[in-house]
Amino acid sequence: MTEETTLTPDLAGKLARIGLGHVAREYPYGLTQVVTGPGDLAMPRERHPIFFGSFDWHSCVHTHWLLAALLRLHPDLAEGRAIRVHFDASFTPARVAGEQAFLERPYTAGFERPYGWAWLLMLAAELARHRGDDARWEETLRPLARAFVARFMEFLPKADYPVRAGVHSNTAFALALAHAYAVAAADEALGRLIRDKASAWYGADADCQAWEPSGDDFLSSALMEAELMRRLLPPLEFQAWFTRFLPRSGDREPATLFTSARVSDRGDGKIAHLDGLNLSRAWCWRGIAAGLATVDPVRDLALEAAERHLAASLPHVAGDYMGEHWLASFALLALTGAA
Repeated sequence: MTEETTLTPDLAGKLARIGLGHVAREYPYGLTQVVTGPGDLAMPRERHPIFFGSFDWHSCVHTHWLLAALLRLHPDLAEGRAIRVHFDASFTPARVAGEQAFLERPYTAGFERPYGWAWLLMLAAELARHRGDDARWEETLRPLARAFVARFMEFLPKADYPVRAGVHSNTAFALALAHAYAVAAADEALGRLIRDKASAWYGADADCQAWEPSGDDFLSSALMEAELMRRLLPPLEFQAWFTRFLPRSGDREPATLFTSARVSDRGDGKIAHLDGLNLSRAWCWRGIAAGLATVDPVRDLALEAAERHLAASLPHVAGDYMGEHWLASFALLALTGAA
């Protein structure tokens, strides 16, 4: 790991400034809502009193996670005061109730499923790590977190098939983040359901061909699945599973998993997803490496691939708003190996 791919205080400050720059920016905003009549039309702040910024609901949620994680990891951050001011204004019982009220509207069962659900729980898990006066934020947000736990508990038993896409619908990514919450909250029922579902969906997978990336992927279907299983399986079981799943990884095959994606136009919102792919692959490769035996030659190859992917896109987390409103969060995942 080089200084350029490490979360230094200077880089933490840069990421915090990026997040603070758009977490309360109302426009442009991609509104996700089923309209049942003219009375449903309202500005984002009215529908989402906390998560109305950062272009869309899920990006605003994970930007709050970004800021919370940076505040904990670097408590002396110069931007810390601004983060606390924003959180104190945002995480109030009235605003949480407003977010819950939206979920109680008709036709919201699929709202942000599963990506936004998982990020909300990831935010709650991060806030649970804060101590002292800062612990109040998690307590205030808790009713909303429980609402999304309930949605996972209802949805997962009837989800017969995984979604292996490289975008928001990817189920391995959602389970990885939701599992982090289950651990932080000591939610044994949710944790057990996630393990059972992951085993049913992915336990028998072998010889992955990794037909990726597609043109707007920001997640690796192959590596995200492997990183999820690394989190859920005991080390020896994961190592055996990984050997079956990517049996030629010692030869850097499939080659696409070891090669960073080219981003031809960072002003195009979909093409800019590929910067996220590089960052999320770096996150996954670092996690996978941590789950392999130190004598496994794939471990060093995984760490090299992580560095390559991170170096390709870390310099581009700011610049064009189509990437800037979300990429810093994925950079922090890659830099910290966040659970």
